[in-house]
Amino acid sequence: MTNAHENRGGAPVGFITELDGVEAAAVIYLRLWCNGPEDQANVWQDFASGLGAVDGRKALKTFEELCRTCSQYGRRPLMRHAVDCKCIGADEACFANFISNAAFGDRDDAMLIATLIVRPDVAPMITSLAADFGLALKRMNLCAPRNMPGAPIYQSQPTTIH
Repeated sequence: MTNAHENRGGAPVGFITELDGVEAAAVIYLRLWCNGPEDQANVWQDFASGLGAVDGRKALKTFEELCRTCSQYGRRPLMRHAVDCKCIGADEACFANFISNAAFGDRDDAMLIATLIVRPDVAPMITSLAADFGLALKRMNLCAPRNMPGAPIYQSQPTTIH
């Protein structure tokens, strides 16, 4: 029997389709990066085609450093769903909000969220990396995956259930 506290960060809290382009991309790239070398090569291809070789390489290095730092100094490992999963877990939602806040200049909120991911003394460093990475995602002009197969399609705002 698994302890509920071990998988708490993986609890589904929403759907990829509910995120904006930067947030959805942050979650998808995190999943791909952690999935292994083949998918890491796909991340590089996306960055290179979206930003060009030079800026794509910079974005890749920034993302690499962000992932490495989160792994090395994280409070605990970030839980992730499968690459093609349509829902997002609590840790992924936290990561998406972190990247988005950093990219859109909400540094104080980004720093606060960073302290949920890593030790407080490392928070300023990953916040800077997150801002650079999020800005690269914005430059790629990504759109949210609204028509992801199997995901709910909302005609308007979903009703709040709880």
